[in-house]
Amino acid sequence: MDSQGGPYLNKGALCSTLGGARVCQLAMGCAVIAMVTHSAGYSGSQGVFCMAAWCCCFAVSAAIFFLDATRLYSCLRVSWDNLTVTWAACATLMYVTASVVYPLFFVRSECPYEGCEVRDFRIAVTVCSILGTLAYGAEVALCRARPGHIVVGYMATVPGLLKVVQAFIACVIFGALANGSQFSRYAATIYCVVVYASCFALTALVVLMTVCKRTKTVRCMPFDRFVVVCTFLEVLLYLSASVVWPVFCFDSKYGSPWRPSSCPQGKCPWDSKVVVAVFSCVNFGLYLTDLLYSQRIRFVSSRVPTNSRV
Repeated sequence: MDSQGGPYLNKGALCSTLGGARVCQLAMGCAVIAMVTHSAGYSGSQGVFCMAAWCCCFAVSAAIFFLDATRLYSCLRVSWDNLTVTWAACATLMYVTASVVYPLFFVRSECPYEGCEVRDFRIAVTVCSILGTLAYGAEVALCRARPGHIVVGYMATVPGLLKVVQAFIACVIFGALANGSQFSRYAATIYCVVVYASCFALTALVVLMTVCKRTKTVRCMPFDRFVVVCTFLEVLLYLSASVVWPVFCFDSKYGSPWRPSSCPQGKCPWDSKVVVAVFSCVNFGLYLTDLLYSQRIRFVSSRVPTNSRV
């Protein structure tokens, strides 16, 4: 028992819906890693990404579960609720990506040369990965701020969760840019890369400020107004990049509107340019949605005490 007469361990870490979701996350993560290392296997950059995503999610989720069960999170100088919902959203996106990439590159209807047992293990890995996605998604749904409730954790709101998605999409764009996109050929495409990097930095700054309890007045404005100003700037920047990038990549004067027939599959600069163009438009839509939602909420800073946790 602690000094206040309460139990040392947090029973809610197990005996609650949220605790059950986290236990499922750990169970599915452990099952996936065990099956991949035992027989399913992985190879190439795609397999390394999937394995890294599963291992990272399992390690961080295990740490969060332990800190929550032992109440040691109170020793950290972070906003615990904001941290956990941010991680749950990030892990959901990582699991979704791995659940698509792994079967796409490793699961075939016919048995590989290793035998049907390997194929069956890979199918089981895919199923457990999808179940893990649902477990992380359930945590996001349980922690998300409800309409009419006081919003203490910004990351639990729709704009806060959109920040995580925006940052993840930016990482996808960076990966495509690094995969032979030839963005350095024109000053206009270099400008687009600067836009992607600047918006990612602003988004990451807002997330870090929220998680690290730095949500008081920012210079001359409240935190919620600072977030809206940043989002408005990001909308304008992404709008320009969503127009400039396709013009300088697919217009016949600067590039090719059609995929070259001699372009190798998986290593074609034209494919990378398409990925950047598509996800630029996706992120522009996300930032615009973020801006519209931000007009409808009022964030209550972490100075407001709260004894209730999800």
